[in-house]
Amino acid sequence: MIIDANNAILGRLATVVTKKSLSGEKISVVNCENAVITGRKETVLTKYKQKFNRGIPAKGPFFPKTPDKFVRRVIRGMLPYKKEKGRLAFKNIKCYIGIPDEFKDKKINTIKEASIDKSKSLRYTTVKEICKHLGGKV
Repeated sequence: MIIDANNAILGRLATVVTKKSLSGEKISVVNCENAVITGRKETVLTKYKQKFNRGIPAKGPFFPKTPDKFVRRVIRGMLPYKKEKGRLAFKNIKCYIGIPDEFKDKKINTIKEASIDKSKSLRYTTVKEICKHLGGKV
């Protein structure tokens, strides 16, 4: 199954992806850089900057700076990845920046429940802006 993350709230997108991957489906998430996180931009950016600066650079915790790995890390947080079923489910999830050539002619699904259009909040930040703030090359 191919899911488009364009204008989708990241947490809601991640819950749908985790449920489907735990049931055994292979999932590909495209346009990861256009996923959004609701909240005031300054608050969201400072929260992720604090998470990024936490710990020791050589020992971790390691935090990704590219949008595809960022979204994958959020999805991993919703999986029981320390158990075997969580590890197997995590292997079935692939995230991409943009739409790769192999998916151009295939049907790409959108998740209506995760759309930012249904949200009452008008304040949001894209994953691309967060990764750029963390120092990633986007």
